[in-house]
Amino acid sequence: MDTKASNFSYDVFYLTGFSNLQPYRALLFIPFFFIFLYTLTANGILIVIIATQRKLHAPMYLLILAIALLCIAIPVIVVPKMLVSVLLNLNAISRKGCLIQLFTIHCTGCFQSTILLGMAIDRCFAICFPLRYNDFVNVRNSLIFASLFTLRNTLVIGVETVMLGLKPFCKTDIIYHCFCEYTSVVNIACGDLSQNYIAGVVAFCMPTIDCVFIMISYIVIFVVIFKSPSGDSRQKAIHTCSTHLMTLSVAYFSVVIVFVGYRVSTIPQDIRVLTSFMYLLVPCMTNPVIYGVRTKEIRIHVVKFLKCNRISHV
Repeated sequence: MDTKASNFSYDVFYLTGFSNLQPYRALLFIPFFFIFLYTLTANGILIVIIATQRKLHAPMYLLILAIALLCIAIPVIVVPKMLVSVLLNLNAISRKGCLIQLFTIHCTGCFQSTILLGMAIDRCFAICFPLRYNDFVNVRNSLIFASLFTLRNTLVIGVETVMLGLKPFCKTDIIYHCFCEYTSVVNIACGDLSQNYIAGVVAFCMPTIDCVFIMISYIVIFVVIFKSPSGDSRQKAIHTCSTHLMTLSVAYFSVVIVFVGYRVSTIPQDIRVLTSFMYLLVPCMTNPVIYGVRTKEIRIHVVKFLKCNRISHV
C-alpha cells in the first residue's frame, strides 16, 4: 500500500534517544538524574529568595525570577520522559504528546530570548538614562512589553505547531532525537512541507531578532560607559553588564554548538542528540550560579538561606 497516497499517519512515535549507548543506559541515567535534581533545586532556591525578599522586587530581579521559572519548566518538559526512556527503554510518545512537547519546548526557548532582551533593555535605560529610568521602566510599560511578546511567542509557535500537526506522518514512526524537536518531527511528515519550513524559519527569526536588539542595547551601553568620567560608576556598570553577558554567552554559544553539530555530517547521531539536549539544560544549570555568585544582593540572601536551612537541620 502506498502510504503517501492514502491518509495513513502514525499515531505513536518512537524516540531513538541515545541509540548506540543503550548498553550503558544505567550509567547515562545517573548523571542526567543529578543534573535534573540540581537544576530544579538551584533555580528553586533562586525563585524562593527573589519572591520572598521585597528588596528584590525591582524589574531586574523579577526578570531573573522569570528566567529561573523557565529554567525549571524546560527540564520538567524534557528530562522525565528522557530518564524513563534511558532506564526502562520506553521510547514511545503519542502524536498529541509529541506536538505538545514540541510547542512547550520552542515556546519556552522564545520566552528565554524575550527575557534576555528585557534584561538588556532594562540595563540600557538604567545606565544610559538613569534620571528617566522610572519613566520608561514602570508597571504599565512592563505589562505592555510582556503582553506583546507573550502574544508573539505563543502565536508564532502555536501556528507552527498546528500547521505541522495537520500533516500526515507516514514516512516513519521513528524520531531521531530524545525529545520532539521541530526539525526532527518535520522530517517524518508527508506532503508539501514548504509552508512548514517557512514557519520554522519565522520561528527561528524571533530569537535572532531579539539577539540583534540585545547587541544594539549593549553597544549603546558600552558607548555610554566608556564616555563616563566616573571610574566607580563605570566599574559598577561593567560588573552588572558582565553578569548578563555571561548568561547571553552561555545561551547563544549552546545554540552555535547545536547548529554546527547538525551541519557537520561526520558527527555521530548520539553526539548531535546530546548537544541538543545539553543546549536546553546548560543555561538552566549555569544561570543560578551566575546570578547567585555575581549579583551581590542575591548572593547575600542565598548565603542567609543556606545558613538558616543548615541551622534548622542541626
